[in-house]
Amino acid sequence: MSSILLPALILIFGAFALPMVGKRLRPLLLLGLPLLTMAQIWSYDTGTVSVIGFLDYQLMPLKVDSLGRLFATIFAIMAAAGGLYGMNQKRIIELVAAFVYAGSAIGVALAGDLITVFVFWEMMAVASMLVIWSADTDAAYRASMRYVLVHLLGGVVLMVGIVWQVSSTGSVTFSAMQADNPARWLILIGFLLNAGAPPLSAWLPDAYPEASYSGTVFLSAFTTKTAVYVLIRGFPGEEILIFVGLYMIFYGIIYALLENDMRRILIYSIVNQVGFMITGIGIGTEMALNGAAAHAFTHIIYKALLLMSAGSVLYMTNKRKCTDLGGLFRTMPLTMICGIIGALAISSFPLTSGFISKSMISQAAADESLMIVWMLLAAASAGVFLHAGIKFPWFVFFQKDSGLRPSDPPMNMRIAMVIMAVFCIGLGILPGPLYAILPYPVDYVPYTASHVLNMLQLLLFSGLAFFLLLPMMKRTLTITLDFDWFYRKLMPKFTNGLIATFSPLDDAIRQGVVNRLKGLFVVLGKLQQGEGILARSQQAGNMVMWVIVVLCAYLAFYLFY
Repeated sequence: MSSILLPALILIFGAFALPMVGKRLRPLLLLGLPLLTMAQIWSYDTGTVSVIGFLDYQLMPLKVDSLGRLFATIFAIMAAAGGLYGMNQKRIIELVAAFVYAGSAIGVALAGDLITVFVFWEMMAVASMLVIWSADTDAAYRASMRYVLVHLLGGVVLMVGIVWQVSSTGSVTFSAMQADNPARWLILIGFLLNAGAPPLSAWLPDAYPEASYSGTVFLSAFTTKTAVYVLIRGFPGEEILIFVGLYMIFYGIIYALLENDMRRILIYSIVNQVGFMITGIGIGTEMALNGAAAHAFTHIIYKALLLMSAGSVLYMTNKRKCTDLGGLFRTMPLTMICGIIGALAISSFPLTSGFISKSMISQAAADESLMIVWMLLAAASAGVFLHAGIKFPWFVFFQKDSGLRPSDPPMNMRIAMVIMAVFCIGLGILPGPLYAILPYPVDYVPYTASHVLNMLQLLLFSGLAFFLLLPMMKRTLTITLDFDWFYRKLMPKFTNGLIATFSPLDDAIRQGVVNRLKGLFVVLGKLQQGEGILARSQQAGNMVMWVIVVLCAYLAFYLFY
């Protein structure tokens, strides 16, 4: 069993060794465990399958193919980068939970059956809740409780769908399917909930920014991208995903533009970027699925870099609102440069990783003559540059001087940011290694004159629009309402109103029933006392007669009904 699940178990079991070693050995585990996991992932040949018996089913806890190995690889890279970045984290429980979280994501990526997927899926939910909880603030605790409730709801929906699917087909194999029956619809809904799809998208910006400076980096990488993986695996070409993805794209842009908290800006952009991936999955061609997988890979890297930059600012200043920041380029030059590189990558600037992945999804839409989808994706690319490419670095590093003079963060955090920045630029310049490990053969050249020119024009005019509308872009100390307002505010008020309205009626009914019961008990007591009818002696013959009457009545009732 340990050899079958070794890639996942290295991180999951290794995580529990972190509290047992001293500060000198802990960095070795934080880097060594993910690297050992990656080595084990790549030690398997493509097509390797391990099968074990469970009840009447054959489980495949290990099924190695190009898609699963791609996601398992980036999850291991992210665990190493997050471990390096979070070496200064004093709350060891966060690092333990984060590595269990990463190991569970790898377990999902390498699982070949629905039962194994579900087990690791739920482990991810619990571990990610602990990552949020370990921030040890009241806001983090309350956010983690809301977070786990949403994900337990999604887990129940997914479990019902899996049980229904298995009972109707007799197979637990996890392969491509269509949402053509209730069981598969439930599975699709369970997957989409983890992706941050509407209407329950608010759990992302509600929970992730409440984690610690390092916890948010881990959280950005696994849950939503694992959802992207299972959607690629389970529902490629499902047309409704195009509409879901487009909604997520513009939802993320609008809310990110309205947001004042620097980490909430970046978390809303996770929803936006996952929307691009889901749109590609909905298109469903080999080009689109390659684009979705490649974009998930690059997104994990540049989003981690952006959140590392934001986390460094939070770590050094203890401030997270854009209105409290500004002018930090003077004393945090490395953090600023890394943040800009991440901002350019998420904006698909040429020579960065986002350019060579997101463009594949747009090209797939063009190849399928989905002109409206292509135009919306192009418009969304401009919106991404507005909120993440310019707004985040401008308000954090370049706007009016806030008077803060923090230095760059500790060495381990700087090294982690530099490594991720190198990945962003390296993949942008040399996309070949990434294209080589995608699930389908790649016949695509990102660097054509027309494509580069169109993207530069789009970004240039988007940047011009930002500075022309800069007074409107400045945020104030306000909040934006999301769908969670309905179940966090409206529903409790509605419930309390119902209780206040019907509570007197309920009390009156209860009191009336109690009074009637008391009267009945008084009457029964009198019948059993003195000369009461229940206190009298009865002849045996009379009792036999009444028994016969009751039996006859029962037989008559049974025969007629």
